[in-house]
Amino acid sequence: MTQLSSIDAKAKSAHSGATMDRKVKKAKPWYTTPYALIAVALFVLFGFYKAFTFESKSLSVDGQRLSVASVTRGTFEDFIPVRGRVVPSRTLYLDAIEGGRVERILVEDGAQLAAGDLIVELSNASLQLNVLGNEARVAEQLNNIRSIELNLEQNRLQHKRDLVDIEYQIKLLTRKLEREASLLATNSISQSQYDDTADELYWYKQRLALTKESQASDARMQESQLAFLKSTGERLEHNLEISRKNLENMNVRAPVGGKLSGFSVEVGQSIGRGERLGQIDTPDDFKVSVLVDEFYLPRIDLGQQAVFDDYRLTISKIYPQVQNGQFEVDLTFNQQQPSDIRRGQTLQMKLTLGDASEAVLIPNSAFYQDTGGNWVFVVSSDGTQATRRSVRLGRRNNNAIEVIEGLSVGEQVITSSYADYLDMQVLYIDQK
Repeated sequence: MTQLSSIDAKAKSAHSGATMDRKVKKAKPWYTTPYALIAVALFVLFGFYKAFTFESKSLSVDGQRLSVASVTRGTFEDFIPVRGRVVPSRTLYLDAIEGGRVERILVEDGAQLAAGDLIVELSNASLQLNVLGNEARVAEQLNNIRSIELNLEQNRLQHKRDLVDIEYQIKLLTRKLEREASLLATNSISQSQYDDTADELYWYKQRLALTKESQASDARMQESQLAFLKSTGERLEHNLEISRKNLENMNVRAPVGGKLSGFSVEVGQSIGRGERLGQIDTPDDFKVSVLVDEFYLPRIDLGQQAVFDDYRLTISKIYPQVQNGQFEVDLTFNQQQPSDIRRGQTLQMKLTLGDASEAVLIPNSAFYQDTGGNWVFVVSSDGTQATRRSVRLGRRNNNAIEVIEGLSVGEQVITSSYADYLDMQVLYIDQK
């Protein structure tokens, strides 16, 4: 056992020594490998290439095809050109309140009407029978009401007659009792006769009190019932008046004076309830209806002014509903309207959005549609090249655009279309 232990100890010592003498190799960082260095170098070269090619992206263009304008300082008029349509300022629509058959046409489309003029006559047998039935029912109800009122009045009068009779009997019995009291004192009548007269007098007095109470109660009930009957009668008469008016509406008349338009009916034609027959436009009184781009909706307000020739108009109504990218406004003439305008005529106007002010300006031209006002090509002083420059533009009208920053007075910019130069940074201008 001692020998084996010694052999094991030597073996372990040898193994430990072998382990202590071995070298451990460290792993190199990934970015020091040849492949990583090559990839980084390629990436850097690609970045330099892209930057160089982007900065140097240019194009030679014919100077004769370019429009160039100077940046100036001037008065900016905040307006937009709009096109309006002349329409009547007031239109009343003719609708058939009750349907019927066209019996007679008295005017033609386009006729000038006065208020109350008869336009067309309709007939409706069912409505006529209905009105006659209503008249009969209303008349019957009114007769019933009159009968009730008569009965109430007779009841009131009967109470008064009863009171008069009772008071008369009390007066007679009072005198009789006084006489019998003197006779009883001399034993001329019996005590029972006197007592009977006294009891009868007491009975009439009790009856008088009861009749007065009944009369007061009946008077209160009669007053409320008469008020109810009166209001019921008024309602029935009002309903009868409405029925007669509906029958009268079968004759369509002009509610106001004006020009009849959109009127196209024929004799014998059936017209439905509520169907439109035409319209009446107020004569020689017009407004202008304008469609404006929805971009200007936040800047449009009541009272803003527009100019047509020497005439001024004011926004009187705004319709905020947007359709096909546009909304509608109504303008009315401030004072006198042109004498030669006609319905449906188109007017070209300038709609003022704000006060005029001093500003740096460039012409409003085709370039704005291509860049959205974010950048322009600025021409060098010698006119040989134009460089792309970021700018900030503000308000614009039909003629000019307000420059907020990016351009100085006296510089020149290209104002023609940029459709062929959207990716260019420099344009070399050929002056030949």
